Amino acid sequence: MTTQQTVKVQLVRSPIGCKESHRATVRGLGLRKLGSQSELEDTPAVRGMINKISYLVKVL
Repeated sequence: MTTQQTVKVQLVRSPIGCKESHRATVRGLGLRKLGSQSELEDTPAVRGMINKISYLVKVL
């Protein structure tokens, strides 16, 4: 059995006033309100989403 790596992200800035695609990326990561956290599988796709909205989130 292999253990899957995870990455934990937290929404630290509001997506209000951002591009619609950036807001959709925030929702795609499972983040809703400011301060909300989500633990996700560490894959290249998730890393790309985090990189796209790096100014809105913090990796814990």
